[in-house]
Amino acid sequence: METLASRYENEPFVEVEPLTDPSEADEFTFDPQAHNDTNRISLRVLPHASGHVLLMARLDNLGKGAAGVAIQCLNLMLGVPERTGLPT
Repeated sequence: METLASRYENEPFVEVEPLTDPSEADEFTFDPQAHNDTNRISLRVLPHASGHVLLMARLDNLGKGAAGVAIQCLNLMLGVPERTGLPT
């Protein structure tokens, strides 16, 4: 969890969600529409009693699809702020 948080701390479109107690997490605790019309992605680590973990990512594949990535890459190549022209 700390590794993900430190890796993505300066990324404008990536949010690492806090560790969730396994008893509080099921498929109904996540809003699948939380990132609609955005360029954001959120990462969540879910621990399992077996010692394994599950990494879950939520994103709007239409907002962060090929067009969003193209704009983001163009911004980086032109040296303008990465968020230019993209919804946050």
